[in-house]
Amino acid sequence: MTAVGMGAMAGMRALSAPAFLSQHLAEEGASSKANPVEQFLASSTTARVLPVLALGELVLDKLPGMPSRVVPPVLLMRLASGALVGAAVARQKERPMLGFAVVGAAAALVTSFALYSLREFATRKLHIPNILAGFLEDALVASAGHRLTAAMG
Repeated sequence: MTAVGMGAMAGMRALSAPAFLSQHLAEEGASSKANPVEQFLASSTTARVLPVLALGELVLDKLPGMPSRVVPPVLLMRLASGALVGAAVARQKERPMLGFAVVGAAAALVTSFALYSLREFATRKLHIPNILAGFLEDALVASAGHRLTAAMG
């Protein structure tokens, strides 16, 4: 479920899932059995850089004229992010990296389209300002990130 949750976060905000996971792994320290993805995310440099990039993504999301999350280049980034966090979670669960990477990417794909549709509905039909819808999504990502990393122990 952690790979699904992290992948879903990647579908909402591509950099938030790796940022939360990186912070968690850097605090925990990479084990001797860490896979290369987990080692990369656990590095102190990665744990410092990813949150800054994730914050930039949160800001950019609110700007008019930004490409949709479901256009191919942006969607591919979200899928890659979901695969990355899924692979990193695999070792913690002692499961095959490839399987968890696929699970993370699939969750990112589903969530990208689901949240795109939900945000479109909220802004067009319910007349919720896009910036407010974005902040609500940010709150959901932050809550999920904190809960998922806390559950990882």
